[in-house]
Amino acid sequence: MPDDPDLECTVTVRVVERDPTDIVEEGYDRIADRHLAWIKEIRGDPRLRFLRDLMTRLPERPKVLDLGCGAGEPCTAMLAEQGEVVGVDVSARQLELARLKVPSAPFVKADMSTVEFSPATFDAVTAFYSIAHVPRGRHAELFRRIGIWLRPGGYFLASLGCGGGDGVVEEWLGTPMFFSSHDAPTNGYLLTDAGLAVRVDEVVTMEEPEGPATFQWVIAAKPSGEGHG
Repeated sequence: MPDDPDLECTVTVRVVERDPTDIVEEGYDRIADRHLAWIKEIRGDPRLRFLRDLMTRLPERPKVLDLGCGAGEPCTAMLAEQGEVVGVDVSARQLELARLKVPSAPFVKADMSTVEFSPATFDAVTAFYSIAHVPRGRHAELFRRIGIWLRPGGYFLASLGCGGGDGVVEEWLGTPMFFSSHDAPTNGYLLTDAGLAVRVDEVVTMEEPEGPATFQWVIAAKPSGEGHG
């Protein structure tokens, strides 16, 4: 925020006073349909490129957990075509749309930072633009739990915010929305500390309708010789 009180800001940013999960849930319930159309306006979105890279590393008909699956387009739908996918999202409206798009897949309404799955359940876990809505203080534990959910030799694909924001609420697509992230080196450290070996690490800037947006894309592996329990 500018220090000069006479300088007006056009973007509303405020300190978080409510539970961030509630802000994200209510926000996506409001904008789910609009967000689905907005995604299609992004130029240079690399998500399908990284998803195809992931699929080359997985066994035939893999079981994948998609965290923050949203309305199921395009990634959850593609995962369902290639194997079995379980979608998790905090927004009821997003999940309504996802069930229409991917009727064969089970969906769970939950906060990704508290949802529970059995150890060694999935060949891969994906998170497309969703972890940036989780307070960064929860990221280390989330990565650790993802490592537990993965089968030995499994992979975690995610786009991570890398701006280093401690947690703010901004007006986004006409609704308050929570964002938080570490910087790119810290993301890498936290993944490694969770027992995941980073195989792909690429910072990509794309053009959203409002302007450029930069994310750190990672594919991290759980060692194939690691036991689970």
